[in-house]
Amino acid sequence: MRNETSNTHAQNASNSDAELTRRGIRRRRTGRKRIIAAGALAAAGLLVGTGFTVQSAVATQARIDATAALNATSGLRSEQLGAYSAIAAAKAIDTAEDTITAANATLAAADGKADTSGLAASVASLSDYRSIPVDEVLDLTKVTRAEAAKTAAAAAAYDQAQAEAAAAAAADLASRNTPDGARAFAADLAASQYGWGSDQFQCLDKLWQKESGWSYTAYNASSGATGIPQSLPGSKMATAGADWETNAATQVTWGLGYIKSAYGTPCSAWSHSQSVNWY
Repeated sequence: MRNETSNTHAQNASNSDAELTRRGIRRRRTGRKRIIAAGALAAAGLLVGTGFTVQSAVATQARIDATAALNATSGLRSEQLGAYSAIAAAKAIDTAEDTITAANATLAAADGKADTSGLAASVASLSDYRSIPVDEVLDLTKVTRAEAAKTAAAAAAYDQAQAEAAAAAAADLASRNTPDGARAFAADLAASQYGWGSDQFQCLDKLWQKESGWSYTAYNASSGATGIPQSLPGSKMATAGADWETNAATQVTWGLGYIKSAYGTPCSAWSHSQSVNWY
Protein backbone atom coordinates (compact mmCIF):
# COMPACT_ATOMS: atom_id res chain seq x y z
CA MET A 1 0.00 0.00 0.00
CA ARG A 2 2.81 2.33 0.86
CA ASN A 3 4.39 1.73 -2.50
CA GLU A 4 1.14 2.41 -4.29
CA THR A 5 0.62 5.57 -2.25
CA SER A 6 4.10 6.74 -2.95
CA ASN A 7 3.68 6.09 -6.63
CA THR A 8 0.43 8.03 -6.60
CA HIS A 9 2.03 11.02 -4.93
CA ALA A 10 4.91 10.92 -7.35
CA GLN A 11 2.54 10.81 -10.30
CA ASN A 12 0.55 13.76 -8.96
CA ALA A 13 3.71 15.78 -8.41
CA SER A 14 4.78 15.03 -11.94
CA ASN A 15 1.43 16.14 -13.30
CA SER A 16 1.60 19.38 -11.31
CA ASP A 17 5.02 20.15 -12.71
CA ALA A 18 3.80 19.55 -16.26
CA GLU A 19 0.84 21.86 -15.76
CA LEU A 20 3.11 24.58 -14.40
CA THR A 21 5.36 24.18 -17.41
CA ARG A 22 2.46 24.50 -19.86
CA ARG A 23 1.19 27.62 -18.10
CA GLY A 24 4.63 29.17 -18.30
CA ILE A 25 4.83 28.53 -22.01
CA ARG A 26 1.41 30.10 -22.55
CA ARG A 27 2.41 33.15 -20.57
CA ARG A 28 5.57 33.58 -22.59
CA ARG A 29 3.67 33.24 -25.88
CA THR A 30 1.04 35.70 -24.75
CA GLY A 31 3.76 38.10 -23.70
CA ARG A 32 5.43 37.91 -27.07
CA LYS A 33 2.10 38.52 -28.87
CA ARG A 34 1.50 41.54 -26.67
CA ILE A 35 4.94 42.90 -27.46
CA ILE A 36 4.39 42.38 -31.23
CA ALA A 37 0.97 44.02 -31.03
CA ALA A 38 2.41 46.91 -29.07
CA GLY A 39 5.12 47.29 -31.68
CA ALA A 40 2.53 47.31 -34.49
CA LEU A 41 0.48 49.91 -32.66
CA ALA A 42 3.56 52.04 -32.16
CA ALA A 43 4.43 51.75 -35.83
CA ALA A 44 0.90 52.69 -36.80
CA GLY A 45 1.08 55.67 -34.54
CA LEU A 46 4.34 56.71 -36.16
CA LEU A 47 2.82 56.41 -39.66
CA VAL A 48 -0.19 58.46 -38.68
CA GLY A 49 1.93 61.05 -37.00
CA THR A 50 4.15 61.60 -40.04
CA GLY A 51 1.29 61.63 -42.59
CA PHE A 52 2.76 58.62 -44.40
CA THR A 53 0.11 56.10 -45.39
CA VAL A 54 -0.04 52.78 -47.16
CA GLN A 55 -1.78 54.44 -50.13
CA SER A 56 0.97 57.03 -50.52
CA ALA A 57 3.59 54.32 -50.31
CA VAL A 58 1.87 52.38 -53.12
CA ALA A 59 1.62 55.50 -55.31
CA THR A 60 5.26 56.33 -54.70
CA GLN A 61 6.30 52.83 -55.63
CA ALA A 62 4.24 53.03 -58.83
CA ARG A 63 6.05 56.20 -59.85
CA ILE A 64 9.38 54.58 -59.08
CA ASP A 65 8.45 51.57 -61.22
CA ALA A 66 7.34 53.80 -64.14
CA THR A 67 10.55 55.81 -63.96
CA ALA A 68 12.58 52.62 -63.92
CA ALA A 69 10.74 51.29 -66.96
CA LEU A 70 11.31 54.58 -68.83
CA ASN A 71 14.98 54.55 -67.95
CA ALA A 72 15.24 50.97 -69.11
CA THR A 73 14.02 51.95 -72.62
CA SER A 74 15.76 55.33 -72.89
CA GLY A 75 18.50 53.97 -75.09
CA LEU A 76 16.02 52.54 -77.61
CA ARG A 77 13.97 55.76 -77.56
CA SER A 78 17.07 57.80 -78.35
CA GLU A 79 17.88 55.61 -81.35
CA GLN A 80 14.31 55.77 -82.57
CA LEU A 81 14.28 59.55 -82.19
CA GLY A 82 17.23 59.83 -84.55
CA ALA A 83 15.48 57.67 -87.14
CA TYR A 84 12.24 59.60 -86.78
CA SER A 85 14.09 62.90 -87.24
CA ALA A 86 15.63 61.68 -90.50
CA ILE A 87 12.24 60.51 -91.76
CA ALA A 88 10.64 63.83 -90.79
CA ALA A 89 13.36 65.78 -92.60
CA ALA A 90 12.94 63.71 -95.77
CA LYS A 91 9.18 64.13 -95.60
CA ALA A 92 9.54 67.89 -95.15
CA ILE A 93 11.76 68.10 -98.24
CA ASP A 94 9.32 66.06 -100.35
CA THR A 95 6.43 68.22 -99.19
CA ALA A 96 8.36 71.40 -99.95
CA GLU A 97 9.16 70.20 -103.48
CA ASP A 98 5.53 69.30 -104.13
CA THR A 99 4.40 72.64 -102.73
CA ILE A 100 6.79 74.56 -104.98
CA THR A 101 5.62 72.62 -108.05
CA ALA A 102 1.97 73.34 -107.28
CA ALA A 103 2.73 76.97 -106.44
CA ASN A 104 4.53 77.52 -109.75
CA ALA A 105 1.52 76.10 -111.58
CA THR A 106 -0.70 78.53 -109.68
CA LEU A 107 1.61 81.41 -110.58
CA ALA A 108 1.38 80.52 -114.25
CA ALA A 109 -2.40 80.16 -114.13
CA ALA A 110 -2.87 83.44 -112.25
CA ASP A 111 -0.57 85.50 -114.45
CA GLY A 112 -2.39 88.67 -115.47
CA LYS A 113 -5.40 87.76 -113.35
CA ALA A 114 -4.33 88.42 -109.78
CA ASP A 115 -1.56 89.87 -107.62
CA THR A 116 1.00 87.06 -107.43
CA SER A 117 3.77 88.93 -105.60
CA GLY A 118 3.06 87.29 -102.23
CA LEU A 119 3.12 83.79 -103.67
CA ALA A 120 6.25 84.49 -105.72
CA ALA A 121 8.06 85.71 -102.58
CA SER A 122 6.99 82.60 -100.63
CA VAL A 123 8.21 80.30 -103.38
CA ALA A 124 11.55 82.12 -103.48
CA SER A 125 11.97 81.69 -99.70
CA LEU A 126 11.00 78.02 -99.76
CA SER A 127 13.38 77.27 -102.65
CA ASP A 128 16.22 77.04 -100.09
CA TYR A 129 14.50 74.08 -98.39
CA ARG A 130 17.64 71.89 -98.56
CA SER A 131 19.80 74.32 -96.63
CA ILE A 132 17.48 75.65 -93.93
CA PRO A 133 16.26 73.97 -90.71
CA VAL A 134 13.39 71.51 -90.96
CA ASP A 135 11.15 73.61 -88.71
CA GLU A 136 11.67 76.60 -90.98
CA VAL A 137 10.94 74.46 -94.04
CA LEU A 138 7.66 73.37 -92.49
CA ASP A 139 6.69 76.96 -91.65
CA LEU A 140 7.57 78.24 -95.13
CA THR A 141 5.69 75.35 -96.72
CA LYS A 142 2.60 76.27 -94.72
CA VAL A 143 2.90 79.93 -95.71
CA THR A 144 3.43 79.06 -99.38
CA ARG A 145 0.39 76.83 -99.45
CA ALA A 146 -1.72 79.58 -97.90
CA GLU A 147 -0.46 82.11 -100.46
CA ALA A 148 -1.15 79.65 -103.28
CA ALA A 149 -4.70 79.14 -102.08
CA LYS A 150 -5.24 82.90 -101.84
CA THR A 151 -3.79 83.50 -105.30
CA ALA A 152 -5.82 80.67 -106.82
CA ALA A 153 -8.99 82.11 -105.28
CA ALA A 154 -8.22 85.55 -106.70
CA ALA A 155 -7.57 84.07 -110.15
CA ALA A 156 -10.81 82.07 -109.94
CA ALA A 157 -12.70 85.25 -109.03
CA TYR A 158 -11.17 86.97 -112.07
CA ASP A 159 -12.18 84.07 -114.32
CA GLN A 160 -15.67 84.17 -112.87
CA ALA A 161 -15.96 87.89 -113.53
CA GLN A 162 -14.72 87.40 -117.07
CA ALA A 163 -17.18 84.59 -117.65
CA GLU A 164 -20.03 86.72 -116.34
CA ALA A 165 -18.97 89.62 -118.53
CA ALA A 166 -18.77 87.33 -121.54
CA ALA A 167 -22.21 85.94 -120.76
CA ALA A 168 -23.61 89.46 -120.44
CA ALA A 169 -21.96 90.46 -123.73
CA ALA A 170 -23.37 87.39 -125.43
CA ALA A 171 -26.83 88.18 -124.13
CA ASP A 172 -26.46 91.78 -125.27
CA LEU A 173 -25.24 90.64 -128.68
CA ALA A 174 -28.16 88.28 -129.04
CA SER A 175 -30.52 91.10 -128.16
CA ARG A 176 -28.93 93.55 -130.60
CA ASN A 177 -28.83 90.98 -133.37
CA THR A 178 -32.61 90.99 -133.57
CA PRO A 179 -34.26 93.59 -135.86
CA ASP A 180 -35.80 95.38 -132.87
CA GLY A 181 -32.51 95.30 -130.98
CA ALA A 182 -30.65 96.73 -133.99
CA ARG A 183 -33.23 99.49 -134.33
CA ALA A 184 -32.95 100.42 -130.66
CA PHE A 185 -29.16 100.54 -130.86
CA ALA A 186 -29.26 102.62 -134.05
CA ALA A 187 -31.70 105.14 -132.52
CA ASP A 188 -29.51 105.60 -129.44
CA LEU A 189 -26.27 105.93 -131.44
CA ALA A 190 -27.79 108.30 -134.01
CA ALA A 191 -28.97 110.62 -131.24
CA SER A 192 -25.86 110.43 -129.00
CA GLN A 193 -23.17 110.55 -131.68
CA TYR A 194 -24.78 112.52 -134.52
CA GLY A 195 -27.58 114.45 -132.89
CA TRP A 196 -30.23 112.93 -135.15
CA GLY A 197 -33.65 112.88 -133.58
CA SER A 198 -36.77 110.85 -134.21
CA ASP A 199 -37.48 112.53 -137.59
CA GLN A 200 -34.12 111.39 -138.96
CA PHE A 201 -34.53 107.97 -137.42
CA GLN A 202 -37.83 107.52 -139.25
CA CYS A 203 -35.94 107.99 -142.53
CA LEU A 204 -33.21 105.62 -141.39
CA ASP A 205 -35.77 103.00 -140.38
CA LYS A 206 -37.39 103.11 -143.81
CA LEU A 207 -34.04 103.02 -145.59
CA TRP A 208 -32.65 99.96 -143.86
CA GLN A 209 -35.96 98.16 -143.77
CA LYS A 210 -35.93 98.41 -147.57
CA GLU A 211 -32.27 97.39 -147.87
CA SER A 212 -32.09 94.48 -145.45
CA GLY A 213 -35.14 94.28 -143.19
CA TRP A 214 -32.70 95.15 -140.35
CA SER A 215 -31.16 91.67 -140.57
CA TYR A 216 -27.44 91.41 -139.88
CA THR A 217 -27.31 88.24 -141.97
CA ALA A 218 -28.85 89.83 -145.08
CA TYR A 219 -26.90 89.21 -148.26
CA ASN A 220 -27.57 90.25 -151.86
CA ALA A 221 -26.41 87.38 -154.01
CA SER A 222 -26.39 89.43 -157.23
CA SER A 223 -24.34 92.36 -155.92
CA GLY A 224 -22.62 90.98 -152.84
CA ALA A 225 -24.04 93.71 -150.59
CA THR A 226 -23.99 92.53 -146.97
CA GLY A 227 -25.64 93.18 -143.64
CA ILE A 228 -28.08 95.78 -142.34
CA PRO A 229 -26.61 98.74 -144.29
CA GLN A 230 -25.88 96.53 -147.33
CA SER A 231 -22.21 97.38 -147.45
CA LEU A 232 -20.57 96.60 -150.79
CA PRO A 233 -18.43 94.66 -150.21
CA GLY A 234 -19.23 93.60 -146.69
CA SER A 235 -15.57 93.69 -145.65
CA LYS A 236 -15.73 97.50 -145.62
CA MET A 237 -17.47 97.21 -142.27
CA ALA A 238 -14.29 95.80 -140.74
CA THR A 239 -13.26 99.40 -140.08
CA ALA A 240 -15.95 99.46 -137.40
CA GLY A 241 -15.01 96.10 -135.88
CA ALA A 242 -13.59 92.70 -136.68
CA ASP A 243 -16.91 91.11 -135.74
CA TRP A 244 -18.79 92.86 -138.55
CA GLU A 245 -20.13 89.55 -139.89
CA THR A 246 -21.78 88.53 -136.61
CA ASN A 247 -22.58 91.76 -134.77
CA ALA A 248 -25.48 93.97 -135.79
CA ALA A 249 -24.14 96.81 -133.63
CA THR A 250 -20.90 96.85 -135.61
CA GLN A 251 -22.83 97.00 -138.88
CA VAL A 252 -25.06 99.83 -137.58
CA THR A 253 -22.01 101.77 -136.39
CA TRP A 254 -20.40 101.54 -139.82
CA GLY A 255 -23.66 102.28 -141.65
CA LEU A 256 -24.35 105.51 -139.71
CA GLY A 257 -20.81 106.68 -140.40
CA TYR A 258 -21.24 105.97 -144.09
CA ILE A 259 -24.53 107.93 -144.28
CA LYS A 260 -22.98 110.87 -142.47
CA SER A 261 -20.00 111.03 -144.84
CA ALA A 262 -21.93 110.32 -148.08
CA TYR A 263 -25.31 112.05 -147.54
CA GLY A 264 -25.11 114.10 -144.39
CA THR A 265 -28.34 112.74 -142.88
CA PRO A 266 -30.50 109.62 -143.03
CA CYS A 267 -33.35 111.57 -144.68
CA SER A 268 -31.01 112.68 -147.52
CA ALA A 269 -29.90 109.06 -147.98
CA TRP A 270 -33.54 107.96 -148.02
CA SER A 271 -34.44 110.52 -150.67
CA HIS A 272 -31.56 109.31 -152.85
CA SER A 273 -32.64 105.72 -152.42
CA GLN A 274 -36.18 106.60 -153.42
CA SER A 275 -34.86 108.32 -156.58
CA VAL A 276 -32.40 105.74 -157.86
CA ASN A 277 -33.23 102.64 -155.73
CA TRP A 278 -29.89 102.56 -154.02
CA TYR A 279 -27.85 104.78 -151.75
